Amino acid sequence: MSIPMTRGALYIHSAPSALCPHIEWALSSVIERHTDFTWTAQPAAPGMMRAELAWAGEQGTGALLTSTLRGWAHLRYEVTEEASRGVDASRWSHTPELGIFHGTTDVAGNILVSEDRIRYAYEQGQGNPAALYHELSIALGEAWDEELEPFRAAADGAPVRWLHHVG
Repeated sequence: MSIPMTRGALYIHSAPSALCPHIEWALSSVIERHTDFTWTAQPAAPGMMRAELAWAGEQGTGALLTSTLRGWAHLRYEVTEEASRGVDASRWSHTPELGIFHGTTDVAGNILVSEDRIRYAYEQGQGNPAALYHELSIALGEAWDEELEPFRAAADGAPVRWLHHVG
């Protein structure tokens, strides 16, 4: 039985330059191929570096990439994985202050909030509109978007490299 394939992108929005070779080494173990990133200065955070790569691999590669980078100090990144047979698309966002946010996405990249998550927000809100708004903001990952947006904007026009999972 063949394992379904998918593709996605990894955006390292900011990383200390000393971590860059370690990041490449760690990601190479997931992609099973040497990753020679093109690192550029991150204008939104002087002294930090940024890089992007497009990847193709087995379902779940996005989660593996995210897990590989989890817990690295001072690292901001996002990983996307396109929908594939039996699996919805996903986006993971990470900031040092907030940790990891995971959301299911539609074809346009919008976060989809499940029925159960909306019910939870209602329950937590207990009729208080401010509390309901807060819970829905968390479900949408708004705090991560707010923190990462300056880093995304600074990346306009940056190159993207395609890497394929071998195996």
